[in-house]
Amino acid sequence: MKRIGLVLEPLPYGRGSDRAATVRERCPHCLAYLLLFLCAPAFAAVTGTVVNRTTGQPAAAATVGFYKFGQGGMERVDQAKTDAQGRFSIDREPEGQGPSMLRVEIDGVTYNHMLPPGTPATGVEIAVFSASATPGEAKVGKHMIMLQPAGAQMAVSETYLVENSGKTTWFDPKAGTLRFYLPAAAKGNVEVHASAPDGMSVPVPSEKTSRADVYAAKFEVKPGETRFDLSYTVPYTEGALYAGKIVTQDSDSYLIVPKGVTLTGENLSDLGEEPRTQAHIYGFSGTAYQVTLAGTAAAPAPNAAADASGDQPDSGGPHIEPIMPRINAQAGIIMALALAILALGFVLLYRRAPGVPKTPVGSPSE
Repeated sequence: MKRIGLVLEPLPYGRGSDRAATVRERCPHCLAYLLLFLCAPAFAAVTGTVVNRTTGQPAAAATVGFYKFGQGGMERVDQAKTDAQGRFSIDREPEGQGPSMLRVEIDGVTYNHMLPPGTPATGVEIAVFSASATPGEAKVGKHMIMLQPAGAQMAVSETYLVENSGKTTWFDPKAGTLRFYLPAAAKGNVEVHASAPDGMSVPVPSEKTSRADVYAAKFEVKPGETRFDLSYTVPYTEGALYAGKIVTQDSDSYLIVPKGVTLTGENLSDLGEEPRTQAHIYGFSGTAYQVTLAGTAAAPAPNAAADASGDQPDSGGPHIEPIMPRINAQAGIIMALALAILALGFVLLYRRAPGVPKTPVGSPSE
């Protein structure tokens, strides 16, 4: 049987320059491959794709900003442009334990994608939508008006839940989006806050329209649910008639008074009390209302905060949320964001732990 011999010829050893020359001769691309391999972890730390859900196509030439949150607030640390396939790559790795965020602007509307600590920063998909100056599928699902008399003044808080079931963002920077009625007695003094489906509550500018006592909030309405909160005060006299108007086409409208205050008027449907706050809720339809109020709002119980956090049965009616003074709004928002990010980080760590099932016991769905 014939033997086949395999002779391994050793590389000639010598000085460093000779060895490098030998490697280049034997494998001219090896050094390049080695450098790329060693440098790979330093590049493309944050990658993903921007997709326009209106067209179903990648969003090309879009600017993706990478932001960090610190003691000084939100700061942009880098940005990148998407290619023809909507892909982007940012050569900055999330550092530390603080949250970071990706932001994209399309048609004058910004879309945010949070990156809590511990979450993957590669293969991120950011959904954006084309903008239109017409409402499209956007409509007011619920409109809640809370009347809170106190002395010679009455505080009015209105909440609009705008549902957009379409695939286009409603955005009109000139004429605004949500129209609302502001009584002349308010003298144009109104605070408007709004929160998008992917964001926190922020102050929103509003301007008077050509219609008498009708204003417009300048805020985008993205697909999903957008919330608008209005607050203003008007003079109050117990037993006097108070009139208001509805300028939006609401699916459901409610008048709400706190415990200790009675409300009477025509075309009202008594829906009972909200369990936690014991506020009285009335449903109504139409484009105007005239009501009479009497009584004084009851002072909150000493353990009202503890009661508000307890589990209460669902009455089927709208839930009332106490709105804190705007001077404290930012602290609550920051605390809520921090707690949400912390909770998400613990969940991710739990799911990544070895031997722990990925599906929580007793939680078939979120």
